[in-house]
Amino acid sequence: MATTMRNLGRLAATGRAAASFSATATSTARRQLILQTALYGSRSNTFSYAPQSRWFSSHDRVTVERNCGGCNMSYSTAASAARDLDEKELPQSNKNYVPNDVVLYQYQACPFCNKVKAFLEYYDIPYKIVEVNPINKKEIKWSDYRKVPILMVDGEQMVNSSDIIDKIYKRMHPDSVSEDAETQKWCRWVDDHLVHVLSPNIYRSPAEALESFDYITTNGNFSFTERLVVKYGGAAAMYFVSKKLKKRHNITDERGALYEAADTWVNALNGRQYLGGSEPNLADLSVFGVLRPIRYLKSGKDMVENTRIGEWFTRMENQMKPHRDTTLQGP
Repeated sequence: MATTMRNLGRLAATGRAAASFSATATSTARRQLILQTALYGSRSNTFSYAPQSRWFSSHDRVTVERNCGGCNMSYSTAASAARDLDEKELPQSNKNYVPNDVVLYQYQACPFCNKVKAFLEYYDIPYKIVEVNPINKKEIKWSDYRKVPILMVDGEQMVNSSDIIDKIYKRMHPDSVSEDAETQKWCRWVDDHLVHVLSPNIYRSPAEALESFDYITTNGNFSFTERLVVKYGGAAAMYFVSKKLKKRHNITDERGALYEAADTWVNALNGRQYLGGSEPNLADLSVFGVLRPIRYLKSGKDMVENTRIGEWFTRMENQMKPHRDTTLQGP
């Protein structure tokens, strides 16, 4: 009984501390105090707190049961203090953040542009598209940055797909902790490995190079004459460039490398619907965005038929919100 009374005394003290904890303390310290509160229970008592905020991971959902000689008490004071902190003081995701004016300067078939689009569409952020002519790039002559994607967000220029996604994500989740190590690892894998496997596959043969450039010129911003020149001239050029890319990235079997990458990703899921668990995370969106331009080309069809990635890809397609504000600028 003495032990029980000491535990109850600790609980009361911790609950009072949690309720009055200064707002100037760090979020981590407040979070630890809440979790510490849950540890002072007695045997038949249950403290159950499952915070709804994304600030808490699933590992922080605490249920502690201990026996107190048959007594049945609820630690409502501590639970109430914990909830108050979660709802009032702990940083919240800015779920209402939606920029007013978003314009994406892109190439339709660019994997990095499609990374950004997958992010915007998953979070249902409306955006306009400016299809850039890759020959003269006149649509981005106003910018010192001569590559795509360029994303203009309420007049602010953002460049580099990974940086764009990171900046907007942080504005949506201003007080969130950094992405976990697993997510960061696979986001880097997309940029450092997966994208380099694509070109040798989509330009693997003259026929596949023509198929790819037919898609590029049909969906791109080209005049009629440019379309013909780019389709045939570009296809021929990229067929030979792809051979150099194979050598540069130590690829001997294009399809084998693509299949291996797809299965490597599925293995990383480890039975989960998404790398993020029940919902996609930034790595899911990056892999999906990069693969989306090739999905219905021969290389993408072969990938789905010969690997286990198809089910995940379909789930990701179903997660995308319809693109709102489809204004296409340019000729």
